[in-house]
Amino acid sequence: MKKPNFRRVVLKLSGEALMGDEEYGISPAVINSISSEIKDVLELGIEIAIVIGGGNIFRGIKATAQGMDRSSADYIGMLATVINSLALQDGLEKLGVPTRVLSAIEMRQIAEPYISRQAIRHLEKKRAVIFAAGTGNPYFTTDTATALRGKEINADVMLKATKVDGVYTSDPTIDRDAKKFEALSYTEVLNKNLKVIDSTAVSLCRDNNLPIIIFNLMVPGNIKKAILGERIGTRITGET
Repeated sequence: MKKPNFRRVVLKLSGEALMGDEEYGISPAVINSISSEIKDVLELGIEIAIVIGGGNIFRGIKATAQGMDRSSADYIGMLATVINSLALQDGLEKLGVPTRVLSAIEMRQIAEPYISRQAIRHLEKKRAVIFAAGTGNPYFTTDTATALRGKEINADVMLKATKVDGVYTSDPTIDRDAKKFEALSYTEVLNKNLKVIDSTAVSLCRDNNLPIIIFNLMVPGNIKKAILGERIGTRITGET
């Protein structure tokens, strides 16, 4: 088998992808599929931490646009990520994968409080670690939380698994002429104002030299392919 390109990864999962074909909520079939893929990755000897969005339950930006206070909307969104984290933990543990949920907002009955050294210790023991509740602060996206946690645990790469197969010149679901980028630099993503990933997250990765790979979560096996270095999605680094 091909040798993995990375030792420790931080994986961002789209909350909206957890809906599957539903209009809202969590699809058990999607949770089972993702859990199986994460188990396959762990069996390669990879240490994996996961951050999940909450867009399948609540979108803070949309609520803010409709008049809700931004801080309140963001905190509700953080709680949505906790729900998703517990659902993924359940899916993983049903497959025999030891899993820990660490929350940036303390709720000791259901999750451990986030401590970076504790997270690293769990990873070293080959447990899947799920970071819930974003950064614990409003005005920061789960993309930024992923970049931040990635550096705190000394991850080798940030994997962003979403509903599209990379970064495009425009939204490929709307524009048929949208062109896909195979590789980009951090600066190009920022200068072109490409919306597939939060600009604060890109800046944080640039300043700390954390590579980003963006790929389609809905294609089975893509998480493992990204870790094995196969050419999928779009890779964002310091140089193109």
